[in-house]
Amino acid sequence: MPALRSTGLRAALLTVPLALGLLGTAAVPAGATPSHPAKSLTCRGKGVDPDAAVRHRTETVIHAPLHTIWKLQTDVARWPAWQSSVETAERLDHGPLRRGSAFRWTTPIPPNPATPATSLEITSTVEQLRHGSCLRWTGPASAEGLRIDGVHVWNFTKVPGGVRVSTEETHTGDQVEANVPAATRILREGLEKWLRELTAAAEVCAHHQAR
Repeated sequence: MPALRSTGLRAALLTVPLALGLLGTAAVPAGATPSHPAKSLTCRGKGVDPDAAVRHRTETVIHAPLHTIWKLQTDVARWPAWQSSVETAERLDHGPLRRGSAFRWTTPIPPNPATPATSLEITSTVEQLRHGSCLRWTGPASAEGLRIDGVHVWNFTKVPGGVRVSTEETHTGDQVEANVPAATRILREGLEKWLRELTAAAEVCAHHQAR
């Protein structure tokens, strides 16, 4: 595997809070089940990159209506309102999220001894979507000296008392492939944080709707 090209790049990789992730050891969300099953998640028959070395899959049950969870997840422009790792988010098209929709969003890379604070910019394109059931988007994430290509799949399944939200993501690129364990840990932490914050936002919305 290629070595990281600089100390700064290594530090950037190890501190990127990927929310694609496009993100110490985070706690697994209540009800979450991280795993690496032989069969990947899919949306309309398409899944993550089967050849990617950096991958993670996890899930949790959210005690909220499916329509509430779906709206939070697909109203991309409002992600910064409930995702602490999303600085900005903008749709590059209009109307309901659908196949072919694109959006650009940023997540911070904190300062460290080798590099100043900066942002990771992600441009995602929805490749597959089934309303209320699944999403799959792809796209690059980039910062100075860093590029990651990601594929992200989400499944939403009604279960007694709520919705099981399952997610799986893969990353490829020279920098992440140079340190697969570290890149996988960062990805895992990002996905688990996303689920925690989606759970909190959806359950608060559901509580207010029920009043």
